Amino acid sequence: MNSIPCLIAILCLSTSCLNRSLAEEPWTEQSPRAEIRPQFLRSDDGVLGIRHDQREGLDGWYQRRFPIRGGAYYRVQAQRQTQGVLNPRQSCLVRLLWQDAEGKGVKLDSAPQYLIANLPMPSAEPEYPVDGACDAEGWTQVSGLYRAPSKSAQAVLELHLQWAPGGSVKWRNITLTEVPAPPARKLRLAAAHHRPSGKSPAENCAEFAPLIAQAAAQRADLIVLGETVPTANVKANPTDLAESIPGPSTDHFAALAKQHQLHLVFSLYERAAHLVYNTAVLLGPDGKLIGKYRKVSLPPGEAAKGIAPGQDYPVFDTALGRIGMMICYDGFFPEVARELTKNGAQIIAWPVWGCNPLLAQARACENHVFLVSSTFMNHDAGWMHTAIYDQGGRALAKGEQWGSVVVAEVDLNQAYYGPYNLGDFHSMIERHRPPLPQSPDRR
Repeated sequence: MNSIPCLIAILCLSTSCLNRSLAEEPWTEQSPRAEIRPQFLRSDDGVLGIRHDQREGLDGWYQRRFPIRGGAYYRVQAQRQTQGVLNPRQSCLVRLLWQDAEGKGVKLDSAPQYLIANLPMPSAEPEYPVDGACDAEGWTQVSGLYRAPSKSAQAVLELHLQWAPGGSVKWRNITLTEVPAPPARKLRLAAAHHRPSGKSPAENCAEFAPLIAQAAAQRADLIVLGETVPTANVKANPTDLAESIPGPSTDHFAALAKQHQLHLVFSLYERAAHLVYNTAVLLGPDGKLIGKYRKVSLPPGEAAKGIAPGQDYPVFDTALGRIGMMICYDGFFPEVARELTKNGAQIIAWPVWGCNPLLAQARACENHVFLVSSTFMNHDAGWMHTAIYDQGGRALAKGEQWGSVVVAEVDLNQAYYGPYNLGDFHSMIERHRPPLPQSPDRR
């Protein structure tokens, strides 16, 4: 008798039994300690519920194992409805863990390129699907798409309610489904390193035309220009030169964006009735205005000129991904980039006259987003840099010569996994960032 077919048959039968047993495994009720265990409620229609009494610190979850194929892609989906939960994003999370056939954790498949020498290979840390839309009945869609590490054989899905005195949650329509690998989302980010001569707003804007053409020649999808481009170095009160949006400067750059088929960001002083703002605009490759952001953090010099602060942190859906903007002094404070990240930004465009370059790295790293800065500072001065930063805060490209354009290719579908078991930190921000204290000053 040929032993090879028999061995294959035995292995296939064993795998089939394992997969069948895992697929049939029921949802179990879990808690770290009996004294903080909540009440678990199940309904006949398959809805899984958890309820907390009024005590602080209760913690419990439903848990189930699923058989998976290492290296395959999986989509997690669940619907969540809460009642009396003050902080659902943190209290009502879905967690996905990767394990081998014996239930042990696994490592990432390969060392990330940024891994510091002599650090251990990162383990495959839990994934945290993100909250999506909420329907009229209060059911929030929670979902995520992930690649299973090649050495994993099973996934553990957890549905939590933690730290919610008097609150309750219901979970339904919970699935873990193998899906085709998503395509790469590669795009080319560019920044112009140029300080205009300041002869007039029109001439300032015209000086950037050849740089935009350079970016287009390098197949850039987005180019970021500097702060207050029309009035930079012009010998006049900038508030006297403030423009409407749309207006002469936005029309000029919109035509260039359309000509070269790219997205474009720059800052200018905007007049809106009796107010003047420092405003960044995002223009599309069709020449249309996608959106604008008004600088929230004003340095003393701008405040003294009567510039008004903005009050919100818009993020715009584009063909490239979700883009947010901030301006110069905004970068000195972590709140602006964090609010943009909370609102879904994958790329932050940053026109900036000058700033500490360490803060550029920090804003990218602490939020795990791509950041593109365009500055009027000399590179050799060691202050601010025109650069493209990756999700770990590394400068992928820097502008060193005046009148130059720097370009870097990035992949929005490539998650950034940190060393020492940080996992994909960008997805963890929503779940793990602390709630802000409630106070009259909107903290």
